[in-house]
Amino acid sequence: MGVRIQFLGSGDAFGSGGRLQTCMLVDTGADKFLIDCGASALIAMRKYQVNPNEISTIFISHLHGDHFCGIPFFILDAQMISKRTAPLAIVGPIGTKQRIVNAMEVLFPGSSQTEQKFSVSIRELDAGGSDDINGFHITSYPVAHPSGSPSTALRIEAAGKVIAYTGDTEWQESLVTAARGADILIAESYSFNKKVKFHLDYHTLMEHGNELEAKRLILTHMNDNMLANLHNISCEYAEDGKGIEI
Repeated sequence: MGVRIQFLGSGDAFGSGGRLQTCMLVDTGADKFLIDCGASALIAMRKYQVNPNEISTIFISHLHGDHFCGIPFFILDAQMISKRTAPLAIVGPIGTKQRIVNAMEVLFPGSSQTEQKFSVSIRELDAGGSDDINGFHITSYPVAHPSGSPSTALRIEAAGKVIAYTGDTEWQESLVTAARGADILIAESYSFNKKVKFHLDYHTLMEHGNELEAKRLILTHMNDNMLANLHNISCEYAEDGKGIEI
């Protein structure tokens, strides 16, 4: 059995195309983790019948709301509805812990101080650093996408497979290193051919296609311009609920 990836959310920050915000579920067979956890992540889990208690780890690429702001809802659900008892690990860039605390206090005052019946550990990873957690090896790479803290691309090794993810960024040479030899590269393709500062577009990705030496490429985080041009592209693209195996 391979590693299964399900796109719980494949949209941008603005709900383009009615899509949910960025969140990917990875199932190794022995464990499950999330890559990014946008504000609509818990809605997607309910829609696609994902048990949040089976998720051991959440990896965050950067600290914009459409990529991490599902965490306060996830933690409150774990405490009040799903009755979680297993530990939860969150891994993100420098500044993750304080941003999560701030978000919890804005959304649900006092919630960051509530004692839970499960432990929550938050690890902060330098851009360019790596770590091992819950049997997964993660490496982060600096990218160009201002978010109030370092934004990163991610490379995650799990169950003998390598998943690379651009996060949100304009073109950076660090993406070449992140993608090299990966079983799959999940790449932002925010627009089709319009250059949007701090974001990737389809034409730019194709221009650098020979440099991105991943075995498979799938596009996500698409705006209306990109969605209107899906018939003009030559690679796979994500949709909410779509599952693939690597």
